[in-house]
Amino acid sequence: MNEPVPVTWMENRRARNLEAQEVVKDLLPPGIARLARSFHRQIPGYNMSPLKGMPRLSAMLGVGGIWIKDESARLSLNSFKVLGGSFAIYQVIKDKLGIRDRELPFAELTSPGVKERLGRLVFAAATDGNHGRGVAWAATNLGFESVIYVHKHTSQPRIKSIEKNGGRVVVVDGTYDDAVRQASVDAEMNGWQVISDTSWEGYSDIPKWVMQGYASLFSEAQEQLSAQGLAKPTHVFVQAGVGALAAATIGFYYQLFGAERPRTVVVEPSKAACLYESALRGDGQPHHFDGELNTIMAGLACGDPSPLAWKLLWDCADFFAVCPDYVAAKGMRVYAVPLAGDPFIVSGESGAVTLGALLFTMQSEEGSALRERLQLGPDSQILLINTEGNTDPDDFRRVVWEGGDPVPAEFRTYKDPES
Repeated sequence: MNEPVPVTWMENRRARNLEAQEVVKDLLPPGIARLARSFHRQIPGYNMSPLKGMPRLSAMLGVGGIWIKDESARLSLNSFKVLGGSFAIYQVIKDKLGIRDRELPFAELTSPGVKERLGRLVFAAATDGNHGRGVAWAATNLGFESVIYVHKHTSQPRIKSIEKNGGRVVVVDGTYDDAVRQASVDAEMNGWQVISDTSWEGYSDIPKWVMQGYASLFSEAQEQLSAQGLAKPTHVFVQAGVGALAAATIGFYYQLFGAERPRTVVVEPSKAACLYESALRGDGQPHHFDGELNTIMAGLACGDPSPLAWKLLWDCADFFAVCPDYVAAKGMRVYAVPLAGDPFIVSGESGAVTLGALLFTMQSEEGSALRERLQLGPDSQILLINTEGNTDPDDFRRVVWEGGDPVPAEFRTYKDPES
């Protein structure tokens, strides 16, 4: 049986031949990254997540540098998602209070007077785990309730983590996209406020605020790269589910550098490739991806793109790529067992797929065409985002300890001489 190739990709040639200033400005207006980071800095326990260089792996692959923005320890939540959820909740509260002409200090935000003015406020979200945990944590720490919707295949460790952070969990008999729809229906009926990272008709402000919250991550990364004497990465590989993080990534760098921005590769699971499918159709519209979305990359298992994110990606993303599960599994193992001198990184399935994609792009015959189109070489400084740590311990051990989802023999870098 023929196994799927490690990386299937397409180039979005319109991205470098199009002025996209308006769509970027709509999503990430000037100054928003500074405002988001100013808010996040006030959260008790906030620290910049580390930027980790991998010089030995860079030398092995023949590139100038590989830099990992490691979100596995973000506010002890194992994921970057809290940045978006917390900033969106903050903006919702400001909106409900009628405060649009000034920032709301964290001490005032959490004061009894604010809570009295707002009354009972319940936040709802649909999730594969990380977004819901972040929303639950933010709501709890601000003194509010949360109801988090998950699909039937969500693992028990992810559910328990949401509950541990104060969220009430509702399990939906369906996919992530079904959970999104059910959360919206129930919130409308109960008067709850939905905090979603995907948009739909009539619902775009909050997903936009979520994406703006992610800008803190890249503001930090730029500061950290500057300390290494680098003005910017030359390339960014970014993973995608509905596309919110990918759109925030590309929008941030477009806003800063315009035509000189890094080359970008948006990476999805081959079993949940809604953005790649939309790009392949080529009509500029977001399209549904059919299937059960049964990928180990639970945080990326989305069948419908966010229309808001898709609009920016269609205009600005340089490449769309899809990878089978074994690519993410290899990335997890390389992070966990690095070359001597490189840092050890704990990465979940969704966090590691971009490293896996980079490895196969640089080391496999099948990756040579993409490698050439990206102009990857000794001058390349590549930014990856480890979006999550060990969020599902059972599956983490299955992959890292027991070698689950192994690389098919025909795509292995080191082949058995007896085979």
